Amino acid sequence: MPRLQALFVEHLRSILGDVVDVAEQVAPAWLLRPGRLELGEQWPLVQRVYGSLTGMVLPEVMPPRERRGLDVVLTYADGTCRAVEFDESQHFTDARARTLAAYNDGMPVCFDAAVWARLCEQRHGREPGGGFARPRPPLFPGEGGRHRQRAFRDFLADVVPPHHGWLPTVRISDVEVKPILSAVDATPRMRALWESKVSLGRLEPRRGA
Repeated sequence: MPRLQALFVEHLRSILGDVVDVAEQVAPAWLLRPGRLELGEQWPLVQRVYGSLTGMVLPEVMPPRERRGLDVVLTYADGTCRAVEFDESQHFTDARARTLAAYNDGMPVCFDAAVWARLCEQRHGREPGGGFARPRPPLFPGEGGRHRQRAFRDFLADVVPPHHGWLPTVRISDVEVKPILSAVDATPRMRALWESKVSLGRLEPRRGA
């Protein structure tokens, strides 16, 4: 795990306390390889987004190699779950901007999609190459395949969880966290950042429920 992400998770554990379970690099079965069955009513939207990224048709069943984990999964005392994703520079790409264009005001997410889109625009032309952009067949062949795969997986992590009863996904960017971690009042500032994120979705469950 990148150092910046590890420091964020450490602060998150402190903020949420012992009554919230914080698990890293895990994912529910319905997000490992979500196909038509797992996506339900979201299937047409996901098809359109995949098509905009690749010009291809998304298969109804994902290939076995298409598995992923979430950065953090929170489980509250009442059994409610929430995904938390930590986005560093490689997540802000032209491909991600295309997926964000599909978001609307009714999409339940706990981050400002317009801010994420602006970060993608600011990094236009400066996307990392090498392994960050290698082909990822069969779903994402060709140069830049990893960028498209990452953008699509981020999109799925935002869209799919609420369909399965989870709270809206929280996204934290490295741009938000870096200045906080270097501050003398890092903990209260991190708490304020967290509260500002969850306020964008429905209310946080009661931790002592």
